[in-house]
Amino acid sequence: MQSVDTIAAIATAQGRGGVGVIRLSGPQSKVIGSEISGKPPAARHATYCNFLDENGVVLDQGISLYFPAPHSYTGEEVFELQGHGGPAVLRMLLQRCLDLGARLAQPGEFTRRAFLNNKLDLAQAESVADLIEANTTEAARSAVRTLSGEFSAAVQGMIEELIFLRMLVEAMLDFPEEEVDIINLERRDALLNNTQVKLKHTLDTAKQGSLLREGAHVVIAGSPNVGKSSLLNRLSGEEVALVSDIPGTTRDVIRQAIQIRGVPMHIMDTAGLRESQDTVENMGIARTHQTLHHADLILLLLDASRGLTAQDEAILAGLPADIPRLLVFNKIDLIKNKEVLWAGSNPWVGVSAKTGEGLEELRGKLLEAVGWRDQESGTFMARERHLRSLALAQTHLNHAHTVLASAELFAEELRLAQRALNEITGEFTADDLLGEIFSSFCIGK
Repeated sequence: MQSVDTIAAIATAQGRGGVGVIRLSGPQSKVIGSEISGKPPAARHATYCNFLDENGVVLDQGISLYFPAPHSYTGEEVFELQGHGGPAVLRMLLQRCLDLGARLAQPGEFTRRAFLNNKLDLAQAESVADLIEANTTEAARSAVRTLSGEFSAAVQGMIEELIFLRMLVEAMLDFPEEEVDIINLERRDALLNNTQVKLKHTLDTAKQGSLLREGAHVVIAGSPNVGKSSLLNRLSGEEVALVSDIPGTTRDVIRQAIQIRGVPMHIMDTAGLRESQDTVENMGIARTHQTLHHADLILLLLDASRGLTAQDEAILAGLPADIPRLLVFNKIDLIKNKEVLWAGSNPWVGVSAKTGEGLEELRGKLLEAVGWRDQESGTFMARERHLRSLALAQTHLNHAHTVLASAELFAEELRLAQRALNEITGEFTADDLLGEIFSSFCIGK
């Protein structure tokens, strides 16, 4: 796709910096860039020059870079003006580009043009935004793997296997009078099983990447004065919640973002669950119940010196049944024999928010409970739509197993599975979905 207009934007972050970049893309990029830099550029050479206004007055000094099509980020002519990172000078340079015929780029329009010009597939294009927004080292590495094409290669490999399998089945349909060789049937079944195994592995890996991108929402719940706020402070490494011996101190949900081995988690301290005559406290308890229903994991905090009480069992019974929970016995520094702790069939861990004992084991249990596991081959940065497409493809392949006796139905399930996988890389993607995806990008990308 060759664009008829030229776009321009500030490609560096807002605020002041040592360097600021104005990026142009489109058919007039070279002309506009040459007008501002005062000289025709050499391709892919950094040239130090003055940046001039319409009267030849110097606006700034810096480096000009020209990338001819199709050897550029967008696949079009791209010109970059790399000057000083002051907001005022960047605005002047951008306005100069607009005065010379460029228009202001829309959010994500540079990357969208790269996708439409086959420089990136859709999964790679999305990983550009994920890399920019990554808050942890693991998330950044995962985004780089997706940007480099590892995720797309895994998806494309499954698509190619499905195409070959469809060809085999279609041949059986086109020549029904021919006797179907038993070897062909065995080959069909082997190909189907192999694709299912690969799909399951890719889906599991993508779920890990989704966890890195979105983080896990962990709610700390329990009776008053069991140490919920103290545990939040200990996990976050700072005093983010007020701690008091007075029951009902926490009245609202307190949120804190933390990282455990590179995995982002959103920890929420909540009001103690009990019967109360205090109107404000009851409002906090109501918010606790609302928060529990949106959690990925519930930490039910218990007092180790009291064990699992009848009140705790009542709270446990009232937790959402479909949300995983981990029982945490706090104040283990107050008991001598930890073997007396009992949580029934529920997973549990003992800690001391006061001394820090058991915190490392708790962090490991947290990762395990939210579904994180270390993978030698690394993870892909995946979004919710990727997971839906992979799960849909998995459903169709499972259905295909049940209709092996009917070649027509089997072939249709394969087709639907392939279509679901194609949506990940953008081979078949609606324009409204593209608009939604790229609108979340920053202007300069």
